[in-house]
Amino acid sequence: MNTRKVGSRILILTGSIAMLVGAADPMEGSLVILAGSGLVTAGTFLSNVGRKVIIDWLWIFAAIAVGVGALWGLSMMGGFGGNSGRSGWWGLLIVPYPIGWVLGISSLLFRLIRSVRRYRHAAA
Repeated sequence: MNTRKVGSRILILTGSIAMLVGAADPMEGSLVILAGSGLVTAGTFLSNVGRKVIIDWLWIFAAIAVGVGALWGLSMMGGFGGNSGRSGWWGLLIVPYPIGWVLGISSLLFRLIRSVRRYRHAAA
């Protein structure tokens, strides 16, 4: 197995674990999830997968980055709703973060299922 393939698998595995661990606390873990999605995106870019998968992960990373940026920005400004002076609609800026996380985890699960099936077919 060549070095690039091993490196890509390490990045994807490390990023996947970071995305799962960061979900334990969505606010403080958001930076861990952002870094994890970046690692998975880099690993996907280094692996020998199709262009569509790379573009999908770029969109997932962008969605998480926008949502996390909005989360931290709104938090620094005092939040939204309640006594903050900003309506609850400002919370819509955070929506790309959980959407990107769910898409990323589901993409990783589908990739894992495909590789297990491929491994079983090769062993048979």
